[in-house]
Amino acid sequence: MLAERLGIGRTPIREALQRLARERLVTILPRRGVVVSAIDVAAQLRLLEVRRELERLVARGAARRSSEAERARFAELARLFVRAGRTGDDKTFMRIDREFNELCLVAVRNEFAEGAMRLMNSLSRRFWFHHYRQAADMPETAKLHADIARAIAAGDEKGAAHALDRLLDNIQSFTRATVDV
Repeated sequence: MLAERLGIGRTPIREALQRLARERLVTILPRRGVVVSAIDVAAQLRLLEVRRELERLVARGAARRSSEAERARFAELARLFVRAGRTGDDKTFMRIDREFNELCLVAVRNEFAEGAMRLMNSLSRRFWFHHYRQAADMPETAKLHADIARAIAAGDEKGAAHALDRLLDNIQSFTRATVDV
């Protein structure tokens, strides 16, 4: 049905659905179809445990290995985060966050961390986007992201890891708050 509706072959559809299933965004029910995976607070909290350790490695590595051009872009992203937080522009924040995550994955220069983080970034972003209007403090979240970007831009490995811990503490509190919503 998707192949017919989209006007493309079955193979690309099957491959896309398999990728979404590997990323835990959909569940394939053999002979019955495909459903969007449930958003689960307990699973999100478990994801954050892993994300904290791996993303700390990414932030420190990006601070250590980023080029001058990448550092300049991190500094600019910090300014853009602050502006998006000040104006409450959620769409711009999400765009900047995605670029920030991608730049971190390039700057860390570690294909294994990159592969693992891609899965976690998409799951975390999905959870955040689903709940942020009810439970998130977007200006604070944007400021915390800006702090990480500034530390990476300055080549401050310890500062980047510390700023990341503050962000993930905030995200963990936000995740728990969604239960009360």
